Amino acid sequence: MGTSAEKHARQKQGRTARVHQARKHLTRQQRKQRVITVVGIVLAAALLLGVAALLVQDGGSTSADGSTTTTPGETTTTSPGETTTTVAEGATLPAPPDGMTLTQPTPCPPAEGSQKRVQQFAGPPPTCIDPAATYTAEVTTNKGSFTLQLDPVAAPVATNNFVVLSRYRFYDGVPFHRIVPGFVIQGGDGDGEPWGNNELGYSFGDELPSGPEAYTDYSLAMANAGPATNGSQFFVVLPGGGQQLNPANYTRFGEVIAGREVIDVIGSLGNASQEPTEPVVIESVRITQTPAG
Repeated sequence: MGTSAEKHARQKQGRTARVHQARKHLTRQQRKQRVITVVGIVLAAALLLGVAALLVQDGGSTSADGSTTTTPGETTTTSPGETTTTVAEGATLPAPPDGMTLTQPTPCPPAEGSQKRVQQFAGPPPTCIDPAATYTAEVTTNKGSFTLQLDPVAAPVATNNFVVLSRYRFYDGVPFHRIVPGFVIQGGDGDGEPWGNNELGYSFGDELPSGPEAYTDYSLAMANAGPATNGSQFFVVLPGGGQQLNPANYTRFGEVIAGREVIDVIGSLGNASQEPTEPVVIESVRITQTPAG
């Protein structure tokens, strides 16, 4: 048997060994717990990334208020209490009324307008305007009326053409077939579908402005398919739209001097495909000529 001091020494040594062993066990447990925690975080992140990927593939995302947004052309589901909206579809446009076809050289029409609508011509019209006179056009549509001041000085050929077609009632019943909000409204296709490709029977050359500053808000210009392809189609520039026009492409021959609020209304009725969302139809175009002096 050992002494009492030796016994106490052995007991102390045993306690120290047990404490050291307990600490080693605790360290292993802590490491194991940390590994489990890290693995959990990684799995959670992977799950979130997978959900996000599914949302992207579906073309939608969820906003902070719980509403769901979608890509253009899809249905939009809003938060509770709100309605569901869709991108506006293009309207079905009415075909222009039937008109006569002139098989002989075009004579100047009566100042008060012809009795019947002419739709197609055998060739370009003769000069029927007085370059020194002032010409305005009262355009009546199913959305209201506006007045055009024509410019026979800067564009005598285009002005003469518009006056002749208007007096032959060519534009009566013809819709604005292209509406681009923030850019232009375009009309004058007198034979209907396919819109923008009418057969007038002739074309004429360009009378181009000197610079892009000519395309002011509410200015009037000829639409075309390239150099010297002007015919019957025209457009009105919406506020800010002139900055997008190249002066080497389009003949400017007037501007809207009254009823600009009607132009604004018409200009708002277009969708992302440049189609009217409601039919906007020209009911009549009536020319007023004021002699010089």
